[in-house]
Amino acid sequence: MNQHKAALEVNEVPAMHKWLTLSLQHLFAMFGATILVPFLTGLSPAVALVSSGVGTLAYLLITKGKIPAYLGSSFAFIAPIIAVSESSGVAGAMIGSFFIGLVYGLVALLISMFGTNWLMKILPPVVVGPVIIVIGLGLASTAIDMAMYIPGSETYSGTHFTVALVTLAITIIASIFFRGFFSLVPILFGIIGGYVFALTQGIVDTAPIQEEWASITSADSLWGVLAALFQMPDFVIPFVDFAPTEVFSWEIIFLMVPLALVTITEHTGDQMVLSKVVGKNFLKKPGLHRSILGDGVATMIASFLGGPPNTTYGENIGVMAITRVYSVFVIGGAAVIAIFFGFVGMITAVIGSIPSAVMGGVSILLFGIIASSGLRMLIDNHIDLGEKRNLIISSVILVIGVGGAFIQVTDNIQIAGMALSAIIGIILNLVLPGKEKGEGKQNMFEAPVSETSSEEKQSGVA
Repeated sequence: MNQHKAALEVNEVPAMHKWLTLSLQHLFAMFGATILVPFLTGLSPAVALVSSGVGTLAYLLITKGKIPAYLGSSFAFIAPIIAVSESSGVAGAMIGSFFIGLVYGLVALLISMFGTNWLMKILPPVVVGPVIIVIGLGLASTAIDMAMYIPGSETYSGTHFTVALVTLAITIIASIFFRGFFSLVPILFGIIGGYVFALTQGIVDTAPIQEEWASITSADSLWGVLAALFQMPDFVIPFVDFAPTEVFSWEIIFLMVPLALVTITEHTGDQMVLSKVVGKNFLKKPGLHRSILGDGVATMIASFLGGPPNTTYGENIGVMAITRVYSVFVIGGAAVIAIFFGFVGMITAVIGSIPSAVMGGVSILLFGIIASSGLRMLIDNHIDLGEKRNLIISSVILVIGVGGAFIQVTDNIQIAGMALSAIIGIILNLVLPGKEKGEGKQNMFEAPVSETSSEEKQSGVA
């Protein structure tokens, strides 16, 4: 059990005068990262907020209201979404997201039938850790391009790079020197601080905000104000905006789906940390299979709306660790507010006006943290790179993934980058002798629930 008494247990309903404040804390914790993913991939931030909220509500329902976890946009799929969108449009990325959800459902079914040992054999830390490093480093050029160049060109801009570096500095300061809840939202502080500095540098296009404000102030009735205030997000709905059968291709599957196995292990890691924070073994009850299924269904819902794949957020686990408020009703409240924000036109306009240099500055830190979390997985699981087997597997994964290798299966089907490195890593792990050496000294799927301090937080792939 936790050494600190819970302020609100998992199924406790907060007092009405506290509910909104507690839920807003979780909204702020996830907000920066959740809008960053659609910003980088060309998806709609408003849709990402809506799909995040709806996905979280679905997750709470599937887990029987027993796991207080918030789901936001996943960073792991940024590069695949960009690659698929370039060849097949946003509709293609949604097809890939749907199949990612199906893989989650299949893995959840297998775990409910056979447990987790088989998953550990396929995806030991010696495979998962390097693939996570590849995910982070593979996005490095995206962050630098956004930070240094004028949007839509390859023209270097000292002004943009200065804005990016100031944003990065603010994010680092918030992360290192702020305490309590404020230490959990450095991304939000970085974006806000960077935005203000960008305003002083004249690189913020405020025209959409002014247009939105003008439409609100010019309304001549309450209904007119409401009509101007709220607007429908740019949903991308199958069978309405596109025909799935016309968009589907095997290249989409090969680009996006293999990474689902890696993010499933990250999901498991989040559940282990959450179990320690709350003092309940969620891997046993309601079960890891329900949690993974909930994550998969949330991702499928996002694919029906035009949002990025979802994943459980470590930032929100950190909020619970500090506040000791574990109520699923608080999490559900944050989800409802996120959905509401997605329909507010002014919020969409403000998000859309954030300069790419600001997002680039934040991304420099975030993508580096992703890569570092892969290294942390190797260290935490005591993977010995002095063993030739482990060294070979990790080395091959890193070079193939970061180097951008690909296999051209047919004229229309290509297995590339991160997906290829994950597949080759899995194959090497299965065929090379000494599999136990790649599993380390700790089964990352069956770590016991232990006492934790109120400051314990999770950092990993969001």
